[in-house]
Amino acid sequence: MPVEPLSQKEIEERLAELPGWSLDGDRLARSYRLGTHFAATAMVVHIAQVQEELDHHSDLTLGYNTVSLTVNTHSAGGAVTELDFELARKVEALAPGHGAQ
Repeated sequence: MPVEPLSQKEIEERLAELPGWSLDGDRLARSYRLGTHFAATAMVVHIAQVQEELDHHSDLTLGYNTVSLTVNTHSAGGAVTELDFELARKVEALAPGHGAQ
């Protein structure tokens, strides 16, 4: 199923519903701070599970106690699509369970 790029207005409207997320060039971006390295690692594994479920894999970076994501859709020419926002919403839903801020 083809995924269509979102307009700038659509991206801005959706970002308003996701505090902490921003548009960084042609990607959605978010960083989380966690209490420990172990908590950050657990969150990365949980995000990887969500990515597999959606068959949508973002750039995911693990720091000592941070997790950062940048998300766009390669099959849409690197544009931001609804699929990116679906992943962002799912990550936002799981973040509190890991103590992410």
